[in-house]
Amino acid sequence: MRRFRPWLLATLMAIGTAHAAETLRMGMEGNRPPFNSTDDSGQVVGFDADLGMALCAKMKVECEIVTVPTEQLIPALIDNRFDFVMSSMSITPERKQLVDFTDPYYVTKLQFLAAPEVEVSNDPASLMGKKVGAQHETRAAEWLQANASQVADTQLFEDQDALYNALAAGQIDAALTDKYAAYEWLRTDTGKHFELKSEPVENSDQIGIAVRLNDPLRARLNLALKDALADGTFKRINDKYFPFSIR
Repeated sequence: MRRFRPWLLATLMAIGTAHAAETLRMGMEGNRPPFNSTDDSGQVVGFDADLGMALCAKMKVECEIVTVPTEQLIPALIDNRFDFVMSSMSITPERKQLVDFTDPYYVTKLQFLAAPEVEVSNDPASLMGKKVGAQHETRAAEWLQANASQVADTQLFEDQDALYNALAAGQIDAALTDKYAAYEWLRTDTGKHFELKSEPVENSDQIGIAVRLNDPLRARLNLALKDALADGTFKRINDKYFPFSIR
């Protein structure tokens, strides 16, 4: 029987170990349930976390989650603090100048959230004299600043919890938010007293995974996402959090 020379065997083992040890870091806000949030044990959970880990498994890499505030996600990505952003991030022309995005993994709507008796709609005139809020560094915040700042008192909040708390406390009359992000809060004891208004201000807010410009990781993530959609992985994760498809 032919035997490997010791130095050759050691080299082959080192190569195999290096390949098996590839680890990617995914950046996430960690405070946007049901997409990503931190549980009582400190673990990040939610749709984004589950899908991100599933994509990593398909790429045959280990992954770890790094949480930072929303406004730090793109700067931290560019600064190599993590390898991709998996945080329900809207694909916008401004962001595409700084980072590359994968194909959208879901498409959501921006809708106003308010008490039933409060009349607000996608017509900025309906906001006249009202206090309206959104989470900063989001597509909702951009819409308010572009369309409502001249007619309403617009307020931006650090995260979704702060936005919902302000709405529940009566500090604002309405909140503009991602329809799917609001789904879980509307089922809570506090949220059940509010509703999404029927007219969305935007129907096609595309959500993607961000990577550094020209990073080949984008192609790998797209292939993994395509596979997850084809083999039912995406649907299984979708159905864990929503009784409807968010695609």
